[in-house]
Amino acid sequence: MIAIFIDKKNSVIKSILDLSVMTEKIVLLIIDMQKCSFTPETPSYDTEGVVRRINQLATFFRKSNSPVFWIQHNGKDQNVFLPETKEWELLDNRIIDETDVRIEKYANDVFYNSKLQANLRSGKIDVIYITGCATDFCVASTAQSALVKDYNIVVVGNVHTTGDRPHLKAEKIVTHYNWVWQNMIRTKGKINVTASEELMHNSDL
Repeated sequence: MIAIFIDKKNSVIKSILDLSVMTEKIVLLIIDMQKCSFTPETPSYDTEGVVRRINQLATFFRKSNSPVFWIQHNGKDQNVFLPETKEWELLDNRIIDETDVRIEKYANDVFYNSKLQANLRSGKIDVIYITGCATDFCVASTAQSALVKDYNIVVVGNVHTTGDRPHLKAEKIVTHYNWVWQNMIRTKGKINVTASEELMHNSDL
């Protein structure tokens, strides 16, 4: 079953997969929600709202018996995000279940030298739902990497974040990348962008 809605702001018709009846196997990817990226010196856009929506989505996926993958950057080669340090830890207000999977990453692209691809293959995953931080680095790199690997991708448009850059505010960056992903050339896979509320509203769960 496909639930259809119209995004009036962009006048684009999008298809949202109904998680409760779909035959495709899906996963929720939550990228780099680590303390080092969310300090008073390095604030990110709408952190509280993004974390709240991540927790809601994670619960939503677990109820559909779909896996939740938490990605943590291991920056030992860059001397940042060092494992087992406070900056490496996930944010305290996230909700992790014992069934969730944790995967270390080593570059902007989560696929690079990590166990992500092996986990996706073992789970026979068809569709990757992407959330997390940072929009313009790890989220963007991973989405594009997944596309050239022929996965179908849904970027949850209000559940990724980043910080201000010298030339552009964080909110504008999020908006810009949501537009880019909606307009990328598809491979055997494709990228859709939807908000978390629309995703959950259009499911029978």
